Order: sequence, then structure tokens, then C-alpha cells
Amino acid sequence: MTTMPLPRTPLVLALLSALAVAAHAPTAHADDAAHDTPRQPQATTLPTVEANAVRDKDYRADSAQIDTFGSFGNAPLHDTPAAVSVITRDQIDDRQPRTLSELARSDAALGDNYAPVGYYQNLAVRGFVLDLATAYRLNDMTLAGEQLLPLEDKQRVEILKGLGGLEAGVVAPGGLVNYVSKRPADVRSVTVGTDSQGSRYGAVDLGGWLSPRFGVRVNAAREDMHSYVDHADGRRNFLSLAADWKISPNATLQLDTDYQDSAQRSASGYQLLGGSAIPAHPSRTRMLGFEPWQQPVGIRASNSTARFAYRFDNGWSAQLSAGRSRSVIDDNVAFAYGCFYSPDCASGATPGYFFAPNGDYDIYDYRSPDDTRRNDEVRGVLKGSFDTGAVGHEVSLGASAFRRTLDQRPYVYDYVGTGNIDQIDPPYFAPSPNQPGPSARTLTSWQRSVFAMDRLHLGAQWQLLAGGRFVRLDERAYDDAGAPQRDTRLDKALPQAAVLWQPTAPLTAYASYSESLSLGAEAPYWTSNGGTVLAPRLARQLETGVKYEWSDALSLQAALYRMRQPYQFAQPDGTAEGFTFVQRGDQVHTGLELDAAGRVSPDLRLTASLNLIQARAQNTGTPSYENHQIVNVPRVRTAVYLDYRLPLAADLGLLAGWRYASANPATPDGRIHVPAYHVFDLGLRYATRWNGHALTWRLNVDNVFNRFYWRDTGSAYGDSYLFPGAPRLARLSLDAAF
Repeated sequence: MTTMPLPRTPLVLALLSALAVAAHAPTAHADDAAHDTPRQPQATTLPTVEANAVRDKDYRADSAQIDTFGSFGNAPLHDTPAAVSVITRDQIDDRQPRTLSELARSDAALGDNYAPVGYYQNLAVRGFVLDLATAYRLNDMTLAGEQLLPLEDKQRVEILKGLGGLEAGVVAPGGLVNYVSKRPADVRSVTVGTDSQGSRYGAVDLGGWLSPRFGVRVNAAREDMHSYVDHADGRRNFLSLAADWKISPNATLQLDTDYQDSAQRSASGYQLLGGSAIPAHPSRTRMLGFEPWQQPVGIRASNSTARFAYRFDNGWSAQLSAGRSRSVIDDNVAFAYGCFYSPDCASGATPGYFFAPNGDYDIYDYRSPDDTRRNDEVRGVLKGSFDTGAVGHEVSLGASAFRRTLDQRPYVYDYVGTGNIDQIDPPYFAPSPNQPGPSARTLTSWQRSVFAMDRLHLGAQWQLLAGGRFVRLDERAYDDAGAPQRDTRLDKALPQAAVLWQPTAPLTAYASYSESLSLGAEAPYWTSNGGTVLAPRLARQLETGVKYEWSDALSLQAALYRMRQPYQFAQPDGTAEGFTFVQRGDQVHTGLELDAAGRVSPDLRLTASLNLIQARAQNTGTPSYENHQIVNVPRVRTAVYLDYRLPLAADLGLLAGWRYASANPATPDGRIHVPAYHVFDLGLRYATRWNGHALTWRLNVDNVFNRFYWRDTGSAYGDSYLFPGAPRLARLSLDAAF
């Protein structure tokens, strides 16, 4: 809906235990061959061609595509002065996530921020909400984030935690999420599945090398979704194609394209009762505001990338990349929001943009069809190395152009009746007779950038990285009738620097500084300056970290960071509305992250992460908001996933997960928090063969103890919501390779 001293936590103990086990365990055996590793034809052996290759080892990755031609040059993760986590294909297969919200459970630095069932979802990283326009990427090219992002054709998902100004230009702090496509390989597999709600799922993965130089891969999926939320069943269809062409020994071309359409009713979130109380008896399965005439939210999305890489004879190389992403949303919902029309709010003592104290809420007929978001991007990068005396240089130089457009129709947003949170279904109300207006361009945004990075090797142990991006932003917004509303033009240089120390090969320590620029937010309609867009914001980050390769199969890392940007909030005042949306003071996030990924022993592999964060507003001029934890940022969050292969039954794997979040603020004055929670997941994986074909059964049970918890207290367009976590859900799948 488009409205409006270190605690002795269980995870710390688990990490220390894992290190103790690893210290006494022999080095892990060579990893099993990945099930989709290309079996190259033997007719012709070609020289190695640089094509942004990345490699996974079970639950551990050595490198990330997001760094190859970006902020940190072509360095392995061990030599990257930033916190980058990678969700590998093995992890995706074992956990069977379907949504962005489920994927986010893999890393403690990630959390939901306005992620309704049946709608496109968004994340917060290190407590900062990601920008849907610029923070999501496919093969390192910008995606329109307003879509359901499928995982069937993805080899891995990479998360850059922290500022991405050098990588992406004008982008909100927090980080970037990069989806990496599977490459052509000799693969023939079919996956079928279901869940405890009765959903039906099928997917195929077909690929091969048609010649020594040309390979393709096709992924397709169909899913009939039976949601745990009443009336929110849906469906989706997905198809993708990847192709690699080895044009010559020095040149390659990689092409990727996909299309998905989906339809599912969207579930409204709860709001605080009277703005000051958490609903006492919430339901995870009830669709608030449901009306029989409510249509599903339809999303049709297509994404394409092309990457041409060429290696010159002198060792230098170049890459030209282009991407297009388009999402068309038919937004339909009987939206539960506020209590302006409820008798319980008639006195005006309760803000109309929250649910009423007695649980009443207004129902709106909201329709916004053909809401079209389109991102187009081109980028060129030249990189190479040279020496100046005793100093070695690895240089990356590049330029990019990014264009984003929005085409929207004047929407219908009309009150139709009032319901109550205790009703299984609210009464029937007739829909609004009004219809959306004609489509018009509401936004045109251009980012043009040049960027450079130099990695200096100062002897065997020290490296210095220095670089930056100069970005020019030209953005024009229009009202529904096409009349100019806002014209934003700015130029900004965004520097980035880091120093690395590597006293031994397994150990890297680093310190870094970076800046990024993001656009100001739009004031909520209920403030005195509603609709006003505030000035762009400059964010700064200091980070220090340590990365340690315990073995060839297990990686450990720790990062300490401090991020600061101007604070935007609805400030209480004496205006008729009672609030004015302002940019005043600073929002400061200081945190510690601990991560482990890989094999602890030949039979045990894990991913484990801990995020301790203090997120405060400072110097706001509003004493009641000072030095309170920022809304929707728990102080402690953990995520642990284990895969244990039974020594006496090597084909059987036991899977287990544990997620924890401390009490989560729901109001900026710190008066209201939703409770802390622990959630446990269990699973089994059984690998066997039938008639010479590999079969893998997977059974996952999420939230095995059926714990109720609030997973999200985030906001959208200035309004605050509460979303319950999913109840117990079992998924069963069978993967057959032919």
C-alpha cells in the first residue's frame, strides 16, 4: 500500500564454542563439487578470460561480484575493507526462502522495514532503510526494487553492509543488495514442493554448452501460494535466460534477462492503538480490512543485464555493462489505516493516523493501476596495474549514467467504512465508484557519475585504498497532471579511503572512511508541510574490522562502525497539525558485527552473525526524542544456521536455525517497545539416487514452536506499522537431477 561491556548473549557463546571446535578440528576436506559447476566441453581449451567469476564453498564465499568493478577493485573478500556477507546457493537451497523478508533472516544486520505479505518488501541494514530505487541490484546493475525478486535463477545474494556512495552514487545509507545470476552449466534439474498451507511449487533449471564458446541456462518456476493470512492466496510465474559467449580468448559477453508476473492480495499491518498501545490480541492470520471486492496486487517485472569484458594484451581490462529493470504494479487493497472516521477518535484526542484505542480502524478503497517504475543504467570501467618505484598500484577508472522514471495514474483512495481488529472479517462496504485517472510521468531522475579507485601496495603487509565518485543529479518531479512540482540539481564528490594491514596471510585488519548522499524524504500528509521534500542528506561512516581465515573452509570477521547522517522526523510544535517535518540534529548508529561462515568440521557447517547497535537521535531540539533508540532498530539481533551431516548416515543432514531480536522500539520517544523474541527453525536434508539420478529431499519447519512475535515496527511514507511474524510453516521439496 503506497500511503502514507559486550553482553554474554547465546550467540557470542556459540561463536566462541565454534572457534574452540575449529581450533581442534582438522582442516576441512576438499569441498564437494557444486551441483551446478559447469562441465566445460573438452574439444577446445580456451585461455582464461576475466568475466567477474565468483566462487562459493558451501556456506562460505571467497569473493563478491559487487566488488569486482566497484568500490574495492578486483579483490577477494578477505582483502575487502568492508563488511560484505554472501548468501550462497547452498544456503538458499537448504533454507527454501521465497521472499525478501525470509532471505533477510540469514544475517543479523538485516531486518524488515515495511514488508507486508502479498506486496513488494524492503529491508533495513544496520538500522538504515534501503532505497528501493537504488539499493537493489542484479549482476551489479540497478534494479527497480518495487518487485518480488525471485531466487530460482540466482547463484548467490551479496549484501554490502554500510555506505555505498562510491559503488552507487546517490543512495541511502545502510548498504546494497546484489543478486547474482546463475551462469551456463551442464544442469538438468526439476524441483517440486509444497508446504503445510497447501501451496504448490515447481521449478526447472536447464543449461548446457551448445558449443565450446556458447552456453545458455534457463530457469522457470510456477507457484500457487496458499498464505497463512486469510484471503491472501496468490500465484506467480517466472522465466529467465542466461547466456555466455566466449567471443575470443580475450573477450566475453554475458547476457541475462528475466520476467515474472504475480498476483496476491496484500495484507495491511497493524498500528498502535491511539498511538500509544500495542494491540493486546493480534492475529497473524487475519486480513485487516478485507472486503470481497478487493483485487490482488499484480506485479509484472522484467530485468535484463549485459556485460562485455575485454582483456588487453598488457594486462589491463575493460568492462561495459548495461541494465534495464521495469516493474508495473497494479496496486489494489482494502487498506486498514487510521481512525479518522471512528467514533472513538471523534474527540480529536487520538491522532487519526493510528488505530483507535478500542481497536477501530478505517477501511479505504485504494487502487493505483499501471504504477510503472523503470531503471536504466550504463557503465564503463577500465582497470589495470602498474608500479611507481616500490609502490604497486591497482587502478579502476569508470563512468556511469543512471536514469529512473515513474509513470503513475491519479489513484483512488476513498474511505468506505470502519472495522475493528477483533472482527474475523469486517462488515461488507461498497467500493468507491471513483476510477483512477490517466497515466502521467511523475518523476524523471538522472545520475551521471565518474569514479576512480587506486589500491596501493606498500610492501608485503600494507595496502592503501583511495578513491571517490563525482555525481551529478538532475531530478524532476511532477504532479498527477504533469505540472512541475520539484526540480533538484546538485553536484557532489563522495570520497572513500581505507588502509589494510596483513601481518600474516590469514589475517586482515582494516580501517575505512566513506561518504554517501541520499535524497531527503517527503513530509507526511499529516504534518504542517505535508508533501514537501527535504534537502538531500550527506552520510559519513567510519569502520574498522578484522577478517580471519581460520581454515580454507571457515571465515571469521568482526566490524565496528559508526554512521552519521542528518535526522529527519515529525517534530511536535504549535502548528494546527501539531507537527512539522524537519531535518534537524543527527541520526547516529554505532555498532559491532560478528560473523562466521563455512565448515567448522567435515560434518558441520554454519553461518552465524551478531549485530549490536546503538541508534540514537542527537541535537534534535526535541528533548523527548533525544538519546532514544531509533524506531525499528533492536539493540541486539542474532542469526545462527547449522547443517550437521550425520557421521553414520552421510546422506542425511540435520538443519537448525535460531533467530533473536531484543525489544524493538515502536515510537520515537522510546515509550513503546514490542517484546524481544527467540525463533527456532528445524529441517532435514536427505540425498539419495534413483536410477542413476541424484535426488535431494528437504523438509524445513520455520518457527517450530509457533512463537508469536512482531518482526517489523517500520514505517512507510511517514506512517508507522506493526507486522507480526509468520506462524509455524513447514516446506517440503524434492530436487531431481537428470
